[in-house]
Amino acid sequence: MLEAEVEDAENLAMAHWPIPVDLFVSEKHPSLPRGLLAFADSSGNILFRLNSLSHHPKKTLRILDSAGNPLISIYRHHDGPWQGFKGDDGQKDLIFQVQRVSNKFARTELEVFLVAENHRGELTCDFKVKGCHFQRSCTIYNGDSIVAQTSLMHKLRQIYVSRRKIQLTMFPSFVDPALIVAVVVIFLVNGPKKSKILDKLPVSI
Repeated sequence: MLEAEVEDAENLAMAHWPIPVDLFVSEKHPSLPRGLLAFADSSGNILFRLNSLSHHPKKTLRILDSAGNPLISIYRHHDGPWQGFKGDDGQKDLIFQVQRVSNKFARTELEVFLVAENHRGELTCDFKVKGCHFQRSCTIYNGDSIVAQTSLMHKLRQIYVSRRKIQLTMFPSFVDPALIVAVVVIFLVNGPKKSKILDKLPVSI
């Protein structure tokens, strides 16, 4: 099973995929301790997972591959922008930073800046994230193109929908899927305080 998971992750990490890819995000994956966020395919194979380093002096999140190798380390300094660094190199190789534009109960907007694309002159936004944290729904844009979307797992005839499991759809593009996962994680943890208080409540449909 582990070899299959590694192969799936390597295939997904290719620069381009021809069709939309769905990942299912949950804190209750049977292969992980309860509370750890997993990004799994339709067969339940974990492709990415999130570790939170509570002992670190700064708020630190790490995106790991299926084998547990660190892909991106995410830091936030106080209330400043989130920053993503390659692997687990201790804030040396900066990949991107994310700034919050709007953080209201019904709407959250983020701007993502890639360091490789902004090494000269003024910073320009490479991706925009727009969504509703309470609904766990967001859309990641690259210009006018949709890179990825998240949504709750709605079921037929279901009155209430849990917010503990969401679907992430990544559309055909040349964007690194680990980067998409990192941006989604930042969106999920970056909600307004009022929304965080209500996070454990289901959504009525």
